[in-house]
Amino acid sequence: MPDTGHSLFISDLHLSPELPQAVALFRRFLQETAARAQALYILGDFFEAWVGDDDLALPFHAGIAHDLKRLAERGVRLYLMHGNRDFLLGEAFCRASGATLLADPSLIDLYGSPTLLAHGDRFCTDDAAYQAFRRQVREPAWQAGFLAKPLAERREMARQMRAQSEREKAAKEMALMDVNPEAVAAALREHGYPRLIHGHTHRPARHLHEIDGHLCERWVLPDWYEGGGYLRCDADGCNACSLG
Repeated sequence: MPDTGHSLFISDLHLSPELPQAVALFRRFLQETAARAQALYILGDFFEAWVGDDDLALPFHAGIAHDLKRLAERGVRLYLMHGNRDFLLGEAFCRASGATLLADPSLIDLYGSPTLLAHGDRFCTDDAAYQAFRRQVREPAWQAGFLAKPLAERREMARQMRAQSEREKAAKEMALMDVNPEAVAAALREHGYPRLIHGHTHRPARHLHEIDGHLCERWVLPDWYEGGGYLRCDADGCNACSLG
């Protein structure tokens, strides 16, 4: 039975058949760590790419959904948020995995502490080109047009978009791809000065922000390319944990 005293937060696993180390880490994490939690929150970029829920036909994707479903059946509550790589995850995947889809951002009560959850890319406002792309692909008309294409065509389009993204990132300054402090401050102010947990930047750390006289804690989750990690939170606060 799960321990009802703590919840876990992960993001940026970028799971794919081409990254077997991350997949193995994730499955070990489910068995050895997540099974003892009250809840598991996946804050975006769970998959390297997701081109629509009909991609559950791929055995790899179906297997990951099955792994999550087994965890849910053990009594662990599962929550899933869109990232910039898997913003087309939908209700079919949630049914297959036992997860509940969260809006980005979402404000929750985490053991008595108001906590704002986000993927994190919305705060990277200095990267104007990316923000324009983000707005475009989240428009219902764009998504409907994309999902109307054959599955094979969508997979190839996703491959091309990932390759283009990697080329563009290589040419950008690192600071451009980090969060903008004013965007973070605006979100904290809007939601009543909560704790903030997010991923996306691949720069795991704990930050303290003083906003309008309020001290707000911000946790950035790690990616899983080089070993992975998670955030463990309970009534006493949050702690960053590695998978080593």
